[in-house]
Amino acid sequence: MRSFTILITLFIIFSFKTTSNNKISVAKINEAFAFCKKNNMDTALCIMVDMSIHSGKNRIFVYDFKKKQITIEGLCAHGVGGGSTAIKPVFSNAVGSNCTSLGKYKVKGRSYSNWGINVHYKMHGLEKTNSNAFRRIVVLHSYTPVPNQEIYPQTLFGQSAGCPVLSDGTMRKIDELLKKKKKPVLLWIYTYSKKMKLNATALT
Repeated sequence: MRSFTILITLFIIFSFKTTSNNKISVAKINEAFAFCKKNNMDTALCIMVDMSIHSGKNRIFVYDFKKKQITIEGLCAHGVGGGSTAIKPVFSNAVGSNCTSLGKYKVKGRSYSNWGINVHYKMHGLEKTNSNAFRRIVVLHSYTPVPNQEIYPQTLFGQSAGCPVLSDGTMRKIDELLKKKKKPVLLWIYTYSKKMKLNATALT
Protein backbone atom coordinates (compact mmCIF):
# COMPACT_ATOMS: atom_id res chain seq x y z
CA MET A 1 0.00 0.00 0.00
CA ARG A 2 2.86 2.34 0.89
CA SER A 3 4.57 1.67 -2.46
CA PHE A 4 1.35 2.43 -4.29
CA THR A 5 1.00 5.73 -2.40
CA ILE A 6 4.57 6.68 -3.34
CA LEU A 7 3.90 5.91 -7.01
CA ILE A 8 0.76 8.06 -7.00
CA THR A 9 2.66 10.92 -5.36
CA LEU A 10 5.43 10.72 -7.96
CA PHE A 11 2.85 10.68 -10.76
CA ILE A 12 1.22 13.85 -9.41
CA ILE A 13 4.57 15.59 -9.08
CA PHE A 14 5.69 14.77 -12.60
CA SER A 15 2.28 15.62 -14.03
CA PHE A 16 3.05 19.24 -13.17
CA LYS A 17 6.61 19.22 -14.42
CA THR A 18 7.71 21.67 -17.08
CA THR A 19 8.94 20.84 -20.51
CA SER A 20 11.65 22.07 -22.88
CA ASN A 21 14.20 23.13 -20.27
CA ASN A 22 11.57 24.34 -17.80
CA LYS A 23 10.27 27.09 -20.09
CA ILE A 24 6.64 26.05 -20.58
CA SER A 25 4.54 24.03 -18.15
CA VAL A 26 2.91 20.81 -19.28
CA ALA A 27 -0.40 22.18 -18.02
CA LYS A 28 -0.09 25.20 -20.34
CA ILE A 29 0.79 23.00 -23.31
CA ASN A 30 -2.17 20.69 -22.65
CA GLU A 31 -4.55 23.65 -22.33
CA ALA A 32 -3.21 25.20 -25.53
CA PHE A 33 -3.64 21.99 -27.52
CA ALA A 34 -7.19 21.44 -26.22
CA PHE A 35 -8.06 25.04 -27.12
CA CYS A 36 -6.69 24.66 -30.66
CA LYS A 37 -8.55 21.42 -31.21
CA LYS A 38 -11.85 22.79 -29.87
CA ASN A 39 -11.65 26.00 -31.92
CA ASN A 40 -10.54 24.44 -35.24
CA MET A 41 -7.11 26.04 -35.12
CA ASP A 42 -3.77 24.61 -36.21
CA THR A 43 -2.82 21.65 -34.00
CA ALA A 44 0.78 21.30 -35.16
CA LEU A 45 2.17 24.25 -33.22
CA CYS A 46 1.41 27.20 -31.00
CA ILE A 47 3.23 30.37 -29.95
CA MET A 48 3.61 31.00 -26.23
CA VAL A 49 4.75 34.30 -24.68
CA ASP A 50 5.57 34.25 -20.96
CA MET A 51 5.64 37.86 -19.77
CA SER A 52 6.76 36.86 -16.29
CA ILE A 53 10.21 36.12 -17.77
CA HIS A 54 12.78 38.95 -17.68
CA SER A 55 12.69 41.09 -20.86
CA GLY A 56 16.37 40.38 -21.51
CA LYS A 57 15.73 36.64 -21.76
CA ASN A 58 13.97 34.60 -24.41
CA ARG A 59 10.25 34.59 -23.65
CA ILE A 60 8.49 33.88 -26.93
CA PHE A 61 8.43 30.18 -27.76
CA VAL A 62 7.13 28.22 -30.73
CA TYR A 63 6.03 24.85 -29.42
CA ASP A 64 5.66 21.86 -31.73
CA PHE A 65 2.83 19.64 -30.47
CA LYS A 66 4.00 16.62 -32.45
CA LYS A 67 7.68 16.82 -31.52
CA LYS A 68 6.72 17.91 -27.99
CA GLN A 69 9.43 20.50 -27.86
CA ILE A 70 10.23 24.17 -28.38
CA THR A 71 11.54 24.68 -31.90
CA ILE A 72 12.03 28.46 -31.92
CA GLU A 73 12.59 30.95 -29.11
CA GLY A 74 13.63 34.57 -28.83
CA LEU A 75 13.29 37.95 -27.18
CA CYS A 76 9.90 39.67 -27.17
CA ALA A 77 9.28 43.32 -26.27
CA HIS A 78 6.21 44.33 -24.26
CA GLY A 79 4.18 47.53 -24.50
CA VAL A 80 5.43 50.79 -22.99
CA GLY A 81 2.08 52.12 -21.77
CA GLY A 82 0.26 52.22 -18.45
CA GLY A 83 3.37 52.85 -16.39
CA SER A 84 5.18 49.78 -17.71
CA THR A 85 8.91 49.51 -17.05
CA ALA A 86 11.58 47.29 -18.57
CA ILE A 87 11.15 44.73 -15.81
CA LYS A 88 7.49 45.23 -14.95
CA PRO A 89 5.00 45.25 -17.82
CA VAL A 90 1.52 46.62 -17.18
CA PHE A 91 -1.26 44.98 -19.19
CA SER A 92 -4.39 46.55 -20.62
CA ASN A 93 -6.99 45.94 -23.31
CA ALA A 94 -7.90 49.63 -23.59
CA VAL A 95 -7.61 51.36 -26.94
CA GLY A 96 -4.77 53.86 -26.81
CA SER A 97 -3.14 52.27 -23.76
CA ASN A 98 0.04 51.18 -25.60
CA CYS A 99 0.05 48.15 -23.31
CA THR A 100 0.44 44.46 -24.00
CA SER A 101 -2.80 42.50 -23.53
CA LEU A 102 -2.87 39.09 -21.88
CA GLY A 103 -4.83 36.22 -23.37
CA LYS A 104 -5.19 33.88 -26.31
CA TYR A 105 -5.03 35.24 -29.87
CA LYS A 106 -5.81 33.86 -33.30
CA VAL A 107 -2.90 34.64 -35.66
CA LYS A 108 -4.07 34.78 -39.25
CA GLY A 109 -3.30 37.11 -42.15
CA ARG A 110 0.16 37.93 -43.44
CA SER A 111 0.72 41.54 -44.48
CA TYR A 112 3.34 44.19 -45.16
CA SER A 113 5.04 45.88 -42.22
CA ASN A 114 7.06 49.08 -42.12
CA TRP A 115 9.29 47.49 -39.51
CA GLY A 116 11.89 44.75 -39.36
CA ILE A 117 11.63 42.15 -42.12
CA ASN A 118 8.59 44.01 -43.53
CA VAL A 119 6.15 41.28 -42.55
CA HIS A 120 3.44 41.26 -39.89
CA TYR A 121 0.64 38.92 -38.88
CA LYS A 122 -2.82 40.02 -37.77
CA MET A 123 -3.76 39.16 -34.18
CA HIS A 124 -7.40 38.65 -33.16
CA GLY A 125 -8.03 38.65 -29.41
CA LEU A 126 -10.22 35.77 -28.26
CA GLU A 127 -10.77 36.77 -24.62
CA LYS A 128 -12.09 39.71 -22.61
CA THR A 129 -8.53 40.73 -21.76
CA ASN A 130 -7.52 41.19 -25.42
CA SER A 131 -10.79 41.70 -27.34
CA ASN A 132 -9.65 45.07 -28.71
CA ALA A 133 -6.41 43.74 -30.22
CA PHE A 134 -7.46 43.97 -33.87
CA ARG A 135 -8.96 47.42 -33.34
CA ARG A 136 -5.72 48.52 -31.63
CA ILE A 137 -3.73 47.20 -34.63
CA VAL A 138 -1.83 44.80 -32.39
CA VAL A 139 0.19 42.60 -34.75
CA LEU A 140 3.11 40.19 -34.60
CA HIS A 141 6.16 41.83 -36.18
CA SER A 142 9.89 42.40 -35.85
CA TYR A 143 12.04 45.47 -35.29
CA THR A 144 15.65 45.46 -36.48
CA PRO A 145 17.24 46.89 -33.27
CA VAL A 146 15.90 43.96 -31.20
CA PRO A 147 18.83 41.55 -30.68
CA ASN A 148 18.75 37.97 -31.97
CA GLN A 149 20.11 36.62 -28.69
CA GLU A 150 19.47 37.03 -24.97
CA ILE A 151 20.87 40.21 -23.41
CA TYR A 152 20.22 39.51 -19.70
CA PRO A 153 20.92 41.21 -17.29
CA GLN A 154 20.26 44.05 -19.73
CA THR A 155 16.61 44.74 -20.53
CA LEU A 156 14.51 45.19 -23.66
CA PHE A 157 12.13 48.14 -23.59
CA GLY A 158 10.79 50.95 -25.78
CA GLN A 159 10.16 48.98 -28.96
CA SER A 160 6.46 48.20 -28.56
CA ALA A 161 3.17 50.09 -28.30
CA GLY A 162 1.36 46.86 -27.42
CA CYS A 163 2.52 44.47 -30.14
CA PRO A 164 4.73 41.45 -29.43
CA VAL A 165 7.90 42.71 -31.12
CA LEU A 166 10.64 40.25 -32.08
CA SER A 167 14.12 40.31 -33.55
CA ASP A 168 14.42 39.98 -37.32
CA GLY A 169 16.06 36.57 -36.95
CA THR A 170 13.28 35.17 -34.80
CA MET A 171 10.59 36.67 -37.03
CA ARG A 172 12.09 35.10 -40.16
CA LYS A 173 11.95 31.65 -38.56
CA ILE A 174 8.37 32.13 -37.39
CA ASP A 175 7.32 33.58 -40.74
CA GLU A 176 8.59 30.45 -42.52
CA LEU A 177 6.15 28.42 -40.42
CA LEU A 178 3.15 30.75 -40.38
CA LYS A 179 3.02 31.57 -44.08
CA LYS A 180 2.42 27.89 -44.87
CA LYS A 181 -0.51 27.56 -42.47
CA LYS A 182 -4.08 27.24 -43.70
CA LYS A 183 -5.67 27.37 -40.26
CA PRO A 184 -5.19 30.12 -37.66
CA VAL A 185 -2.36 29.59 -35.17
CA LEU A 186 -2.74 30.15 -31.44
CA LEU A 187 -0.58 32.82 -29.84
CA TRP A 188 -0.98 32.97 -26.06
CA ILE A 189 0.42 35.81 -23.95
CA TYR A 190 0.37 35.04 -20.23
CA THR A 191 2.11 35.72 -16.94
CA TYR A 192 2.61 33.81 -13.71
CA SER A 193 2.95 37.05 -11.73
CA LYS A 194 -0.12 37.74 -9.55
CA LYS A 195 0.75 41.44 -9.32
CA MET A 196 0.87 41.74 -13.11
CA LYS A 197 -2.50 40.01 -13.39
CA LEU A 198 -4.01 42.42 -10.87
CA ASN A 199 -2.71 45.37 -12.89
CA ALA A 200 -4.21 43.87 -16.03
CA THR A 201 -7.61 43.50 -14.34
CA ALA A 202 -7.52 47.08 -13.10
CA LEU A 203 -6.62 48.60 -16.46
CA THR A 204 -8.73 46.48 -18.81
